[in-house]
Amino acid sequence: MLFDIRTIVGALLGCYGVVLVITGLVSNTAADQAKTGNINVNLWAGLGMGVVALLFIAWVILRPIAVPDKSPAAELPDEPSETP
Repeated sequence: MLFDIRTIVGALLGCYGVVLVITGLVSNTAADQAKTGNINVNLWAGLGMGVVALLFIAWVILRPIAVPDKSPAAELPDEPSETP
């Protein structure tokens, strides 16, 4: 479950989301808001990424990958049978 691609994508989106939320809360200048029409884009993008990250992690938890107990190669006999 650790190396499932959904876990990696969720973790990356979560990290980027946290960075954007912090950036949006700490350095939101009037010049930045003038460029975006008085919207704190970093904050909203970070919150959106956080929600998507939570959805990915929930997907991993609710629908885990089913690993088969035996591989098809394990069912084959070790040595071929000899016919007289």
